[in-house]
Amino acid sequence: MIRTEQLSHVYQPGSPFEKKAVSDISIHIKKGEFVGIIGHTGSGKSTLIQHFNALEKATSGKIYIDGVDLSAPKLNLREIRRKVGVVFQYPEHQLMEETVRKDIAFGPKNMGLSTGEIDDRVIEAAKMIGLKDELLDKSPFDLSGGEKRRVAIAGVLAMRPQVLVLDEPTAGLDPVGRDDLLKLVGKMNSEGMTIVLVSHSMEDIAKTVQRVIVMNEGGIAMEGSVAHVFARRDELLAMGLNVPQISTLMAKLRDAGVNIPTDVYTIDQAKQVILKMFRKAWQD
Repeated sequence: MIRTEQLSHVYQPGSPFEKKAVSDISIHIKKGEFVGIIGHTGSGKSTLIQHFNALEKATSGKIYIDGVDLSAPKLNLREIRRKVGVVFQYPEHQLMEETVRKDIAFGPKNMGLSTGEIDDRVIEAAKMIGLKDELLDKSPFDLSGGEKRRVAIAGVLAMRPQVLVLDEPTAGLDPVGRDDLLKLVGKMNSEGMTIVLVSHSMEDIAKTVQRVIVMNEGGIAMEGSVAHVFARRDELLAMGLNVPQISTLMAKLRDAGVNIPTDVYTIDQAKQVILKMFRKAWQD
C-alpha cells in the first residue's frame, strides 16, 4: 500500500538553515497491516508520514501509494489524499464548525459529493468511531477531550481512506479515553483498514501494532515484529527511547536470575508467564 525507495527530504536546501530530516528511507507497508513508527523527537517521524499523502514532496528517492508514483507528472493529489488520511497530533484544535455533523461533513463536502452521500458518510464515520447520534448536532467545543478527538478522526474517516495515519492519537487523553481510542483503531484494522500509528508511548505500540519501524536521526534504525524490536532493549535505550515498563520489569527479573523469556512486552504476556511459573512451582 505504501512503498518508499531511498526517500530523502531536506528542509531549506542550499540555505544556512539546511536540514536533512529523513535520509535514504526504504520501507514497505502492506495493505491491511497495522504498523507502528517510533523514534525520539526530531528523528523524522512526522516528516516521513507527511510524504504518505503528498503534504511533503521528496527531495530525492521515490514514494508509491497503492502503486502510484507520487513524483509522476499531473499527479491527482485529491485522489491520493482520499486514499491516505492523516490525523495529526491534537487534531481537535482544527475543529471549526458549528456542529459535530458539519465538522465531519467538511471533507466529503469539499470532495463535491451530493448532500445525501455526505449525510450517509457522516453517519457511517460517526458510527465507526463510536460517536453517539445525539452528539452530532452539538457544538464540538462542548464535548470532552476524547470526544473531540473522535470527531476529528471521524472527519478523516468520512472521506473513506484506505490508509489511516495517526500521529500521537492518544496524546493528552486520560487512560480510559486512550484505551477506548486504541480499541477502535484496532477494530478498524481488523476490518481491513491499513493503519500507521506514530507514538511515543511504547505501551500503546506494544499492545496494538503488528510491526514496528524505529527511526533515529532521520533514518531507519531497526524494523521488525514487536517482539523482535523490544527484545533489543539496550539499543533502544541508547537511542533515547523507552521500552514498555513491563519489559523493564521482566529484564530486572532476568538479571536477578529468574528464567523469563525475552519477548514479554505486555501486561497480559507477563501475567501468563508469571502464572505459569507459579503453577510449575506449586506442582513441584
